[in-house]
Amino acid sequence: MVKNETVQDQNAENVLAAPEAAVEAILFAAGHPVPYEKLSDVIGISVRDIKNLLSHMQPQYEKRGLQLLLYPETCQLSTKEEYAPYIRESLGIRKGGNLSGSSMEVLAIIAYNQPTTRAFIDSIRGADSSYAMSSLLDKELITSAGRLDAPGRPMLYVTTDKFLRVFGLSSLAELPQNQAADFLREQSGEQQSMEVDSAKAQPESRE
Repeated sequence: MVKNETVQDQNAENVLAAPEAAVEAILFAAGHPVPYEKLSDVIGISVRDIKNLLSHMQPQYEKRGLQLLLYPETCQLSTKEEYAPYIRESLGIRKGGNLSGSSMEVLAIIAYNQPTTRAFIDSIRGADSSYAMSSLLDKELITSAGRLDAPGRPMLYVTTDKFLRVFGLSSLAELPQNQAADFLREQSGEQQSMEVDSAKAQPESRE
């Protein structure tokens, strides 16, 4: 028992001495966005220090097949989009899952006007958007974000961190200010296919 405790203490000291390696190991094993607060709790340093550490680590992946994505509340280690064909080939993943034109239109409207309501989206498109929105919710590209303080209290919708990952963005500030739908369609390509197919294979857990 004493020997095991000694080994655990030594492992903890190693983590503190090399927090970058520990953070990398956690992100690699997770395979999904991890909150900064979670890393802070596990590593034992402040959220501010975690963010500074990640900012220091990010350039190290410029010439590698992985990329370190930093979002407002979370971070993720993922493969780069240009290697998607090789990954699909090696894992036997079938290409597919691209969004329909109507879903892309709805997604663009939400991305550039969030938080927004379905009524607003319908008025912009001049058509019912319920099916497209249901598809986007299933793919976890959008999510509900409370209700508008107006008669009927309609639901508000916003894009998700997954939306940023799928379209290769670090934040919404990187969205171009014109040709919204064209940009999203161009950026969807390989990475969208992999992300969307992955979402289809996972069980839903929304209220």
